Amino acid sequence: MFFTLLFPYFLGNFHRPFLAVVAGELSRDLGLDAGGLANMQATFLLAFALTQVPVALTLDRVGPRLILMLSLCGAVGGGILLSASTQPWHALVSMALLGAGFSPVMMVGFYVIGRVYAPQQFATMSSLLFGLGTLGDPVSGAPLAVAVGMFGWRVTMFGMACITVVSLLLVVVVLRDPPRLEISGGKISALAATRQILATRALWPIVPLAFVSYGVVAAVRGLWIAPYLAQVHHFGPYAVGLSATTMGLALALGGIFYAPVNRYLRDAKVTVAAGAAVTVVAWFVLGQFGDRSGSLALTLLFVVAGFGATFAILLAHSRAFLPAHVLGQGVTMMNLLFFGGASLGQWLSGRYVKASVLAAVPPDLIYGRLFTAFALLLAVALVVYLFSPRERSASAVHR
Repeated sequence: MFFTLLFPYFLGNFHRPFLAVVAGELSRDLGLDAGGLANMQATFLLAFALTQVPVALTLDRVGPRLILMLSLCGAVGGGILLSASTQPWHALVSMALLGAGFSPVMMVGFYVIGRVYAPQQFATMSSLLFGLGTLGDPVSGAPLAVAVGMFGWRVTMFGMACITVVSLLLVVVVLRDPPRLEISGGKISALAATRQILATRALWPIVPLAFVSYGVVAAVRGLWIAPYLAQVHHFGPYAVGLSATTMGLALALGGIFYAPVNRYLRDAKVTVAAGAAVTVVAWFVLGQFGDRSGSLALTLLFVVAGFGATFAILLAHSRAFLPAHVLGQGVTMMNLLFFGGASLGQWLSGRYVKASVLAAVPPDLIYGRLFTAFALLLAVALVVYLFSPRERSASAVHR
């Protein structure tokens, strides 16, 4: 069953940043500028984030199997439409379908893990799901560049839609819903569950870091790594694709690496805070000195991706304060913060870069200022996060 959950999550991670590699050909075919590409990526992430709302309201009640089947049908449709797009609005619709289609895959995985495994195993199993699934990200780098060079971006994206069909069939055949929970006092409404989650004060200091931490990495890996390396460090297309693969691989390895680290430290808060602190420093150094050397820039991009991959541990920290009967809705609402922040980050950074280009700002200053802003935002979120209770305080929170 784990592979059945992993496969669609792997595909979702492939589709999240692939625009960074196909941007050149796609822009020429559809007549898109930097703002148009940013709109496409933001559309994917916005649809991804907004779909979390119905998923949050239905996952505990409908079950993961039906939700995943329906969503993957949408992803298949989005992939086929993108491969046949001839107008910018075609691409926007296809990205919305892809974003909505892959939106539930991680939450379904975390939900099933949360129901099947013991609570103390949640961080380890969810980190493995996150890390191994994130290997789809580097596949959208150099391997995608090779495929696009051989077959073109349209045939390649149609092929990915066919692979998504295989994942859908696997879900239909293998995945089964966990047993329904019996709730004391009868069923709880979605609104009551939402109020219960929002009233959990232990979650409040976690929210800013959830909103910022993934968003800054996603903005660069999904959108800006290619123009940054090409314009500032004069990397060619192959080098850009290989660099995108390296950054995606760092994100995946970071997710896997955090599982044993968290087991050793036995404290999700300490694990997340330490990783976020390293990431803040790396973003700041990248913003201030990254233009001096392509090797230095690549090393720092590797660091911000690897040490910034605290997603699953941060979610495990949040999960400690969620009652079992609202687990699906709770983790999905937290996921909404991650990808809502990523969508907003894509949109705002796109507006900033476009305005800076029109103002004839040199590329090294454009991206230096952007990365420095990422460092400052993450630093503020980390300070707030330090006021959150540790996992072992969860029982006290629920009393």
